[in-house]
Order: sequence, then structure tokens, then C-alpha cells
Amino acid sequence: MRHPGRWISAVIIIGALALFLQSLFTNPNFRWDVVGAYILDTKVVQGVVWTLVLTVASMILAIILAILLAFMRQSENPVFRWSSWTWVWFFRGTPVYTQLIFWGLIAVLYPKISAGVPFGPEMFSVDTSTVVTATVAAILGLGLNESAYLAEIFRAGLKSVDQGQMEAAEALGMGKTKIMWRIILPQAMRVIVPPTGNETIGMLKTTSLVLAVPFTLDLTFATNALANRTYLPVPLLIVAAIWYLVITSLLMVGQHFIEAYYGKGVDNRAPATVNPAAAKAAAAVAPSADAEPALKMDFPEEEAK
Repeated sequence: MRHPGRWISAVIIIGALALFLQSLFTNPNFRWDVVGAYILDTKVVQGVVWTLVLTVASMILAIILAILLAFMRQSENPVFRWSSWTWVWFFRGTPVYTQLIFWGLIAVLYPKISAGVPFGPEMFSVDTSTVVTATVAAILGLGLNESAYLAEIFRAGLKSVDQGQMEAAEALGMGKTKIMWRIILPQAMRVIVPPTGNETIGMLKTTSLVLAVPFTLDLTFATNALANRTYLPVPLLIVAAIWYLVITSLLMVGQHFIEAYYGKGVDNRAPATVNPAAAKAAAAVAPSADAEPALKMDFPEEEAK
């Protein structure tokens, strides 16, 4: 059958892409010379490094807390369950920008961090501003907010594993901790990894909000500062977009290999290998097309079919 709609759609898409590329490379307002001059600028490269540091540190903190919250949500203890639910409710219900502002003002709310007997003598204290710096505040704000989303992802992954897996492991005499780490989690990772990869990419772009802390070393702030200095916002925005695209592409490649690792035996669709000797033997004993069938069917109408 002919499908003219497919060809027309393809021509429209290719034509639109050609027009976009033409305008991209012929419009002088993009100032590609400025993009080339600042793409490897020292401030921009430092912003890329700090963006990666914030992304990795925040995701490590979020993953640790999310695993703990997911286990608490599955616990038989109602205090654990409600504590986990309240954490997820609060951090998912408030904007991340508001939380970052709060962490930036934590030294105003609590000037000192102290330890001692409640309503009694104080053992030691330290200034909050010396402990919760701008970097620490940015990581805490991003990590705690992300933990609420990852907790639900991990909980869904844990619930995707059949309950019979745990019952079979308990019948073999395995402890609950060993069952979780050796039986449940490896199977749940196939469900957990794809959305966690998406959240990591989202975290990379969410680092552009750390100005609320204020944290002034990330990629977005670095390119904005250069744009304000040169009065050329468009080429500096292109510089930031190129770096974000490069990092996102690398993260997507890593996510692909991690998904392939945890999807072994389930996601692969390769055909089963055939033993040549067995295939030759089967062909030798198979009846030829011209041979008379050994058995006649009982129903003539079925034989006609």
C-alpha cells in the first residue's frame, strides 16, 4: 500500500529543519564568533565543573535518603511509614526555589548550631554560617528536595518485584537485609534506573536555581555574568545551552549502559542460538513435502482447510 501522508510529513519536517539550519548559520545576530570565543572561557569551564559537583553531590545525598525513605514506607512500623510520607509530602509540595531560599537564610533563623541537654546546659556550639556555607546549602536544598521524588521511584521499583521472591528467599533461611540487597534490589533496579536517570538530568538543569542560596559559581550564573559584561546575552545563552547538551548527552549514554546491565535476561530480544548439529538432525528426520502423511484427519473439512 502507498502511504502518501508519511512522505508528505517527512518532506515538511526536512524542509522545516533545513530552514532552521539556514537561519541558524546565516543570521548574524547569533554571533557565532562570540560563542567560539567564550565556549572554553575559564569562568565558563569553572561553571561547568561546579555544576557537575552540585549535580553529583545532590544526587548522592538524594539516593541515600530515598533508599531509606522507601524502606521506611514499606516498614510495618506506623511511625516510620508516616514519617516517610510526611517527608515526601512536604518536599514535593513546596517549590525547590523556595527551599533554596530557606537554606540560604538558615543562618538567620539559627545563628548557632549547638548540642546539649534539652532545656539544660549547652555542651558546645558553632556558628551556622561556618558550617552551612553556600555550597553546602545548595547541595542540601537540591538533595533533600530530590529525595522526595526518588523515594517514590524506589518504592515503585520495590513493589514491582513479586512478593513470592521474598517468600522463597525466606524459605531458604535468608535474612531480610540480605534478601533486600541480594534478591529484591537487583530486580527492582530495572524499574528504578530509567526514571532515576531522568531525575539526574533534571537535577543538572535545576542547579541553575542555586542563585537563590546565593551560589554564584554554577554555569548559568557564569554565562549570565559574562553576558551582562559584554551586553551580548544571546551568544552566552548559546554557550550555556551547548554545555548542558554535551553533559546531558554523556549522562544519557551512561544511563543506556546501566539500563542494559540491569535488564539482562529481560530487555534483550536477541534470538536464541541454534545448535547446528541439532538443526541438521531435525532436518534429517522431518518428513518431506512430497511424502504421504502417515495419519489422515478425522474431519474432512479440517483437512480441506
